[in-house]
Amino acid sequence: MLALIASIFTIFAYYFAYKGNSEGLKLGRVGFHVATISVIGASAFLLHAILTHQYEFKYVYSYSDNTLPLGMLISSFFAGQAGSVLLWSLFAVLVGQVLMDYTGKRGDLEPRVMMVFSLTLLFLLILINPLMSNPFTYIWDHARYIPISKLNSAYLGLPFIDKFIFQDQQSSTFFVKISHDLVAKLLENGITVNRFIVDGNGMNPLLQNFWMQIHPPFLFVGFAMSAVPFSFAMASLMKNDYTNWVRQSLPWLLAVALVLGVAIMLGGYWAYGVLGWGGWWGWDPVENSSLVPWIVAVAGIHTMLVQKKTQKRFGGVGRFVKTNLLLSVLTYVLVIYSTFLTRSGVLSDASVHSFIAPGRIVFLLLLIFLLFFLFLGIGAILYRWNYLEKHFTYKDNFWSRELALFTGSVALIASAIIIIFGTSLPIFGNTVDLAFYNMLTLPLAIIMMFLNGISLKLKWENTDVKDFLNALRIPALFSIIATAGVILFGKVYNLSYLFLVFATFLALEINTEFFIRVVKKKFSATGAYVAHIGIGIFALGVIFNGGYSQTLHVKLPKNQSVSVFGAKFKFTGVEPFYNGKRFKFHVLVDEGNKVDVISPVMFFSEMDGGLMREPSVINFWDKDIYISPISYDDGSKKAEAGKIVELSKGETKTVNGIEIKFNDFDLPDNFVEKMMNGEEMTLGVNLTVNIEGKKFSADPKQRIDNGAKTDFPAKLSNGYSIKIVSLNAAGNVKLKLIPKGASGVAPREVLSADISVKPFVSLIWIGVLIMGLGFIFSIIYRMKQTMDDK
Repeated sequence: MLALIASIFTIFAYYFAYKGNSEGLKLGRVGFHVATISVIGASAFLLHAILTHQYEFKYVYSYSDNTLPLGMLISSFFAGQAGSVLLWSLFAVLVGQVLMDYTGKRGDLEPRVMMVFSLTLLFLLILINPLMSNPFTYIWDHARYIPISKLNSAYLGLPFIDKFIFQDQQSSTFFVKISHDLVAKLLENGITVNRFIVDGNGMNPLLQNFWMQIHPPFLFVGFAMSAVPFSFAMASLMKNDYTNWVRQSLPWLLAVALVLGVAIMLGGYWAYGVLGWGGWWGWDPVENSSLVPWIVAVAGIHTMLVQKKTQKRFGGVGRFVKTNLLLSVLTYVLVIYSTFLTRSGVLSDASVHSFIAPGRIVFLLLLIFLLFFLFLGIGAILYRWNYLEKHFTYKDNFWSRELALFTGSVALIASAIIIIFGTSLPIFGNTVDLAFYNMLTLPLAIIMMFLNGISLKLKWENTDVKDFLNALRIPALFSIIATAGVILFGKVYNLSYLFLVFATFLALEINTEFFIRVVKKKFSATGAYVAHIGIGIFALGVIFNGGYSQTLHVKLPKNQSVSVFGAKFKFTGVEPFYNGKRFKFHVLVDEGNKVDVISPVMFFSEMDGGLMREPSVINFWDKDIYISPISYDDGSKKAEAGKIVELSKGETKTVNGIEIKFNDFDLPDNFVEKMMNGEEMTLGVNLTVNIEGKKFSADPKQRIDNGAKTDFPAKLSNGYSIKIVSLNAAGNVKLKLIPKGASGVAPREVLSADISVKPFVSLIWIGVLIMGLGFIFSIIYRMKQTMDDK
């Protein structure tokens, strides 16, 4: 709340500074410092509550538990809606501190830029104020039912606890209702909530991955930084001065593209290694919603470079001023739209990434903020439109570098429109097939890669066509030969892919040529060429991986080799881990000259009861071998063919001519306490069996140890046996009557999995790494140039 108030104060203080009040600048800085300290303090408090397992907070209980290792425990900070917005706010105030120093040293920028940036911070703080989505809500503020396994068993025997205990009839699980009344009773007896609740609900298993400790923070840093180019654009519109804003904003837009790009690819790597999609990109709506701002930012970088270059080369303010203002606004607005899609609940049925619906008020707030910043940015541009149209409208020569770069940006924007259209359809109850994206974005990718190369061979303002064509001879010849090699050795015959391969090799050759030329003179100026080389390598990886992966559904009997794609796969057994709750399925992969072990994972999620599957990958320089588990049959069903019978206490049923009466349970002493503590115990039932008029007792038993069950069937006189399938506190038991000899059949374990071979996936990750280095070089180079404006 203090940060919220301070941000409002900061906006007004900077407004007065912009209007000429000499004290406004100092007050604005004080206000933003107070907001920064407040957000840091709130973040530190939440992190401390998580690390010390303070389950009295609903957020801490909902997203963490005692079993999480330190890294995962820290990442539970941003596992839910409120915590992730707080993390975004934290990065926003830290970015704002750097921006305050940056603009304070560059003319009169600070009041205008920081006023707008503080407005974007206000949007975040409204979302997590105590009246909306507060990470510090107590667990008893809204009554919650918690399983008794999460509670301190020492207090469950207190007399006042009974009326708060409830049983779920379907699962036979006991819960305690945590409410204001119960908390008051606990406090009367000197018991704190943290002593009563001793474990949390835990984290979504999909998030329990190393890369998910890194991906969200990168994404939120990118989101926070996207407000900076927006603020620069609004600042230039406020003053109606467009001379230096591009030079000052360009390094920030490059940083936005770098950080968002890394975040997106980290998310892709997580999906590749955890979700079992079989690929690094699945056109998931939430993935797409973060990709679109990145595409728009990259388009803005290229048109900003044109404005900066033409401004210096031809005087004035250069080309594409209106375009750059619009793209800077849209980059941030699309980040808010991404937030709206992922957090409003509209994609909850369409994406594995989406948060659940946060409620009508938060939904409306997200929609209001989206429309507010859209109309603020577009409205400011329209307000200045006549002036912009009069002073910054040019006709560019067809054979010019600036038009080629602009055309490339148009292709990028077209791809963004296609993706955002398909991504937004779930709002209206419709979806598109993956082929929709692949079919429509492929031609645009060919255009972009082609322009990536030939734009460098074009001169600024005008180019002699003959000289241009002569300059393309060697790159074109190289691309033709390289494409022929891909056809011959890579067996790529799809015509659209071949056009993309040709355009990619053309871009690689020309950018490498310019890199060699420039690196001899000025290494720091090579960033653009390095980034384009990375994009080219990435594109080749996408072509091979996307179009020429092979997948087969295979059944792997235990200890039996199965040949797939020229390799032998042998399922060798199951290894429990994570306290026996998860299982690794070890598979030997024999390629003749090398043997590897690959271990996909399956387990049942305690959060939703669903089967979770995690693939496993062997990486080679030229391919990945990818196994995604589907199901596992331990053979017990086939080995124990028989009939299931369910009995209530005192009930008698006849199965296969055998009369079975359920008399009573045979439970150990302190059964409830042992169950809550997860101790080893043996359960049994007392039966009376009547076979051909002869009655006798049967006592099948079942031992439970750390979740693992061991059966001790009762053998009958006619060769049949009876085993316990399940029992519950309602007084029912489920039994299996097993025919003579059936239990002696050796079980045959079978792992079913999708096995894939994915060629040259390594090129995707290598390309991303090189592209990132190019962005870093460019940021450093452009940042040095802004020093002239101090």
